[in-house]
Amino acid sequence: MAQSKADEILEEIERSAHGRYLPIIGPSRGRVLIEAVRRYRPRRILEVGTLVGYSAILMGRELGEGSEIVTIEYDRDEAEQARANISRAELTAIIKVLVGDALEIIPTLEGSFDMVFLDAAKHQYLDYLRLVEDKLRSGGVVVADNVGFMSRSMRGYLGHVRDSGKYESTFHRSGSDGIEISVKL
Repeated sequence: MAQSKADEILEEIERSAHGRYLPIIGPSRGRVLIEAVRRYRPRRILEVGTLVGYSAILMGRELGEGSEIVTIEYDRDEAEQARANISRAELTAIIKVLVGDALEIIPTLEGSFDMVFLDAAKHQYLDYLRLVEDKLRSGGVVVADNVGFMSRSMRGYLGHVRDSGKYESTFHRSGSDGIEISVKL
């Protein structure tokens, strides 16, 4: 089977991540993210924390035409790199890279989301979720990265998705880290 342009870009980012210490989700936890996208089939995703576009490409590769990912990156240079990588990946899904503070951008976003992927400032996961919660449809899913080794920074977030009664939440271990997948009830 021929390798897609998206696969080539993902591999290129993986290789450069080792040398530059880019904290991308990577292939192992990335598989958990891909499984969530395949299982819940979102049409519109909000990603908080674009970095160089790795996870946006990973998710976008799974989406059909007419699907959209809105991704927010604080760092202008990383956002530009993400735009270039996403463009080169030749995906059918529309991916919009917004630059700025997610805490300021999320309240301005219109419409609803089927999925939210959190992979930015760990101690702000609960703040991000609270801002997007009303825009996440019932049955929508929240995927939070780095819940294994960064769980201390996310106590408030984890308490909310596990104990608020608003979500059915499960932890998926991947090596020394993990991902929390929470479905809105």
